Amino acid sequence: MKQVVISGTGLYTPPNSISNEELVACFNAYAEQFNADNAGAIEAGTVTALEPSSVAFIEKASGIKSRYVMEKEGILDPKRMVSRIAERADDELSLQAEICVAAAQQALDRAGRSAADIDMVLVACSNMQRAYPAMAVEVQQALNIDGYGFDMNVACSSATFGIQQAVAAVQSGQARAVLVLNPEITSGHLNWRDRDSHFIFGDACTAIVIEAKDAAVSQHQFEILDTKLKTSFSNNIRNNFGFLNRFDEAGAGQPDKLFKQQGRKVFKDVCPMAAEMIKESIARAGLEVPQVSRYWLHQANLNMNLLISKLILGREAEPGEAPVILDSYANTSSAGSIIAFHKHQDDLPTGALGVICSFGAGYSIGAVVVRKL
Repeated sequence: MKQVVISGTGLYTPPNSISNEELVACFNAYAEQFNADNAGAIEAGTVTALEPSSVAFIEKASGIKSRYVMEKEGILDPKRMVSRIAERADDELSLQAEICVAAAQQALDRAGRSAADIDMVLVACSNMQRAYPAMAVEVQQALNIDGYGFDMNVACSSATFGIQQAVAAVQSGQARAVLVLNPEITSGHLNWRDRDSHFIFGDACTAIVIEAKDAAVSQHQFEILDTKLKTSFSNNIRNNFGFLNRFDEAGAGQPDKLFKQQGRKVFKDVCPMAAEMIKESIARAGLEVPQVSRYWLHQANLNMNLLISKLILGREAEPGEAPVILDSYANTSSAGSIIAFHKHQDDLPTGALGVICSFGAGYSIGAVVVRKL
């Protein structure tokens, strides 16, 4: 079987950051006005009053302190609470493709590659800007790549599922090298007026170059030893936005058409599933847990990551064993584990072993076991 490596990674970070303090001030202003406008109905018991949020509540629930977004003024306007991002003409490069190109150029540079070396582009993320034409094909054109591309969506697990697809393409000879992109503009599907979720997400885009080991020239190679994927249907994380919304007289802007989750159920279900999946992947690669130096976990919630690493290790993780970036990036869906990998890989010595793991809606879980070369 042909050996495959990750030879380069890239990261696009939006220019705007929103602190918990800013977010709470906006939400509480909205909640105060909502309660005032609905005072009679609240007193009659037909409308539920909105509780205020707080920085302490957010950080205890998630470990998040800030998040990057494509545009912040619209989000922080209590009368709007939606980004102000102008729609582009069809003959302009789309916003999602633009951030893909930025991350891709970093990954190509780090891999020592150019567009001429890439045969396949895969855009894998939770929410596409449009249904078609495929975002990957637009990125392919923007980078002048002669090959093929397609989009895929496995929610927060899209990156690891994308890596597996790229590995298969290289091993089968379909592609010499593959560019996997995870452009997450999560601010578009988040209900900023929901106290339980308005703080969860942030925007970012990651890029990964995957190619045959015997052809790679990068100084930053990680050999992919094993990939394992698993799905199990659950409604506990859901987003109902789609084509059929035009038949719904209530309109596509209703809360039901945005991100929603039953957080406690997700925590209870996913943590043991992810931990078991990682241990199985390590064993499939012919390794044992004590041999693994680092876990780049999906950055959804600090408490989840702490529990998952404890279930794997049988103890609390040491500093650096399971790096956290969600304090400043928040949950960037499929990009999260790759941001952690991108930012926390160069310090590892040659031969070090690690696991990239993502988990989310579906439920879906993906694990990739790697060794630094």
